[in-house]
Amino acid sequence: MSPRRHVAFACSVIGAGVVALDGTVLTIAQPVLQRDLGADTGQVQWTSTGYLVAVASLLVFAGRLGDRYGHRRLFVVGCLGFAGASAGIAAAPGIGWVVALRVLQGVAGALLQPATLGMLRAVYPPDRLGMPVAVRTSVIGLAAAAGPLIGGALVDAYGWRAVFLLGVPPTLAIALLCLAVPYEEAAPGRSGHGRAGNPASASPGWGSRRRSQAARLKRGTPPPAGPAGPSRPALAALRALDLPGAALLGLALAALVQGLVHGPAAGALPALAVAVTAGIAFFRHERRAPEPLVPPGMLRRGPVAAGLGALLAVSAALSGTLFTATYLFQDTLGLGPLPTALRMVPLALLMIVGAPVSAVLAKRYGARRTATTGAGLLAAGVLLLARPEVTGNALATGACAALIGAGFGAVMVTATSVVVHRAAEEHAGVAGGLQQTAMNTGPVLGVALASVLLPSGTALPALAAAAALAVPAALALPGPDRPAGEPAGPAGEPAGHASGPATTGSAAAPNVRS
Repeated sequence: MSPRRHVAFACSVIGAGVVALDGTVLTIAQPVLQRDLGADTGQVQWTSTGYLVAVASLLVFAGRLGDRYGHRRLFVVGCLGFAGASAGIAAAPGIGWVVALRVLQGVAGALLQPATLGMLRAVYPPDRLGMPVAVRTSVIGLAAAAGPLIGGALVDAYGWRAVFLLGVPPTLAIALLCLAVPYEEAAPGRSGHGRAGNPASASPGWGSRRRSQAARLKRGTPPPAGPAGPSRPALAALRALDLPGAALLGLALAALVQGLVHGPAAGALPALAVAVTAGIAFFRHERRAPEPLVPPGMLRRGPVAAGLGALLAVSAALSGTLFTATYLFQDTLGLGPLPTALRMVPLALLMIVGAPVSAVLAKRYGARRTATTGAGLLAAGVLLLARPEVTGNALATGACAALIGAGFGAVMVTATSVVVHRAAEEHAGVAGGLQQTAMNTGPVLGVALASVLLPSGTALPALAAAAALAVPAALALPGPDRPAGEPAGPAGEPAGHASGPATTGSAAAPNVRS
């Protein structure tokens, strides 16, 4: 393996792992943070939802920026911003500063997340990309699942501020490593929504514009001339980024979460009205935009839409359950942060161990059966956790956590593979951005729902119902692979692409994006 591949692999895996760890490590520290800063529940919830809204609303847009201006460049900017915001939060004097810096941290996280995958695609040929992506996905699952445990230990020993310093050294280190290693300039895989170039013929660079300009000259496209020359490329670049679409999507998500946080309060209805209006405006804009943020027809593909729906439902159920369980164990049962995290260890273990098993099951039985079973296990685990006799028993709580972890892992692996591989090849990057958006928007909605229903004691049953919504979506996923030699599927898809994970390089290593 060349040094360039070593560095790209290390940056991709560590960068994705740090972001995933940060997304969960705060959960266990929130009650202590609330008491220390004198904040109310709604303000504390925005330390999670502010970050997640910023990430979710910018992922697809950041992916396009990386395709256009270079994934390495965006990765370094994102890492430096993420580390700076994390250090600032650790020194924040009040809850307002924490929330504002968490939003900034979310913006930086959105810049670096798509770039972690883009760098891998630039240095690995297609037939060798499966294993690096599988390792990256495993690290994401491990970091996200271990977050509550690590957070509990840090809060018990050093206080809540320590959880934000955890990711600063590795993030700075990989940013400096990325800058220090020489690389060859290479053309982005695609500009806007054009077809990708042949990865096998591209040099193993980390993404830039220089060769794309040479490619335009080779095709005979004349450079802009005359006084209007400089303005036309600039306008074309802005049009290709679809800034209005990105702004409308971000506004819709932010207003939706704000309305859910307020619940029955006076500000809820105006916020929800803004969310609906912005959402309608976004869809109308996307239909008319010359280069829309989401390619036309992508969500009309049944398996893609079903996979995104399943991911949205299960991620909402998981994050909302973790949020609710933290307050239930600490405030109601009087447990400390570390004992609370220890009760959820089976969730982490089953997510990690169950992911490769789910890949094998999806290959044999199809994504439909695997994801449907996983959604059922997740819903059952959350519903059982709502029973008082279960939450008071550590063994029973661990069993519920195991069901939740196994179910979530099964749906994440199978639905992600369907979303990525059923999308058209030229839109694979956008499909990955949509998948990540679903995985980041779901927790926002789940935590918001839990925050609203927590005082009434109905949060966990409602979250179990949210998990059950993934069942009809999972039923719309493809079945087992077609037999070899069967004609290609719709839109020229090759035989055998109708179901679960593609297994480039390893039958037990699904090529998923998280």
